[in-house]
Amino acid sequence: MLLLSLDAALARASAAVMRDDLVIAEHAMVAERGQAAALAPMVASVLAQAAVSATDLDAVAVTVGPGSFTGLRAALALAHGIALAVGRPLVGVTVAEALAQAVPNIGARAHWCAIDSRRGRIFLDTGNGPRPVPLDALPKASGPVAVTGDAAITVAARLAARGADVWLTDARLPRAADVARVAARRLTGLLPPLPAQPLYIDPPEAKLPAGGLRPAPAASLT
Repeated sequence: MLLLSLDAALARASAAVMRDDLVIAEHAMVAERGQAAALAPMVASVLAQAAVSATDLDAVAVTVGPGSFTGLRAALALAHGIALAVGRPLVGVTVAEALAQAVPNIGARAHWCAIDSRRGRIFLDTGNGPRPVPLDALPKASGPVAVTGDAAITVAARLAARGADVWLTDARLPRAADVARVAARRLTGLLPPLPAQPLYIDPPEAKLPAGGLRPAPAASLT
């Protein structure tokens, strides 16, 4: 199975090509901004490095969130375009799934994925899907936990201050290689299907004017 995977959900953009379980090409860039613009050249680069074309692919995978609105939309749009152009399946992968793949040896610890929402809250996924949680209202850990995500340091520190058995992992940002491995399990039926649609936790900040949209301009008669 030949997979192309994309990610730009958080502060790293990455693309990878995986044949079966072997990653044969991967590029990544960490930056505060510009990930969306870098993604298409990355895809071209990893395909060239792997010496394959888009028509050789068996599927395309992409992270669906939660994360940056711009990064998610850019990665999803590009992934949809590639999959549609070559007629291949498109597979969605959550950020929590990709980060869990990065730390497969946590044993019996529960996996907590903590994503910074930049609003004094985090998007916390403890296994039942992400939800917004204020930092001062973190749930209690019922047992040992392993924390991933870009808010992992803050969450792990607060859990440790309560006396929880917490492992601060080094999995902070998703990698396209891990996205590909999760997608491969999804394609073989080991994980349930997940549509490649953005996973938003908060409602959109942009709202329609109270009076609705302005009417379209009248057609010219000349």
